[in-house]
Amino acid sequence: MNNFAYTRAERVEDAVAALAAEPGAKLVAGGTNLVDLMKYNVERPTRLVDITRLPLGSIEETTEGGLRIGALVPNSDLAHDERIQARYPLLAGAILAGASPQLRNAASTGGNLLQRTRCYYFYDSATPCNKREPGSGCPAIAGQNRIHAILGTSEHCIATHPSDMCVALAALGATVRVSGPDGERTIPFAEFHRLPGDRPEIDTTLAHREIVTAVELPAEDFSANYTYLKLRDRLSYAFALVSVAAALRIEDGRITQARLALGGVAHKPWRNWGAEALLTGHAPSSEAFGAAAEHVLCDAKGFEHNGFKIELARRAIIRALGQAAAGTPQSQTDKRIR
Repeated sequence: MNNFAYTRAERVEDAVAALAAEPGAKLVAGGTNLVDLMKYNVERPTRLVDITRLPLGSIEETTEGGLRIGALVPNSDLAHDERIQARYPLLAGAILAGASPQLRNAASTGGNLLQRTRCYYFYDSATPCNKREPGSGCPAIAGQNRIHAILGTSEHCIATHPSDMCVALAALGATVRVSGPDGERTIPFAEFHRLPGDRPEIDTTLAHREIVTAVELPAEDFSANYTYLKLRDRLSYAFALVSVAAALRIEDGRITQARLALGGVAHKPWRNWGAEALLTGHAPSSEAFGAAAEHVLCDAKGFEHNGFKIELARRAIIRALGQAAAGTPQSQTDKRIR
């Protein structure tokens, strides 16, 4: 780990100023991702700006009837908050599906959004990686790529986004509030994370001098028919090979609104509005769910070791939509798929 300076910010403005003053500065809260990357010599910040004392640790009602989640709310507190469990159980389930209790206790809401990619080569500083060193190449394309992306890839990067929480936030249509030198702005969640394109080193649309201050959830209610289904190599403490956040509103036997987002398949949480539109107006059925799955995966591309993900994702979408329609969400205590 390289040497670095340390600053503790007392106000959001202090954190923004510290980032603006030093291009190599990084924010740290729980540190569950950043510190690991520093140990692997992937991240080499010149200064850590400690933001744990900023007043961003509360969950508040919005005037529109939703909830505003401060960037420093721990993942555990968020998952177990009574308002989240009652009104946004999809989000609670996704958080509980991720990491371990110890990590959830330390990890913050804002930090979860800013997790770096999951890729063997990205974490190995002895190998080339376009995310670490632009222009050095992507050895995953012809190498070990079992965990890698099948959607939205480019010739420069096929890594996946690691978050479970973000998949649920994508499905729920959240908004990210950020603050920077030019004041505050909001970013629709679908626009917050980037696909790799020819700039895979840039994960989000957040500017270097900006800080995430909150995530806002809309007032829409998907608390009756939802599920978060996570398929992984082992039942506990593993990243998703494929995950599905599904939420439906069903009236008079027909789907009046649908939300569908996938994790483990792309460089960002993958929400598909076209599949949602296909489901709307139809009765819940295996045929409708299958058509939605085919739409999501029509452009999927597998590589030597991860082609199985396409069929796995198809089956996962159908299973998740079936769970949501039946009102029988996947248990995050007994994680076996039934």
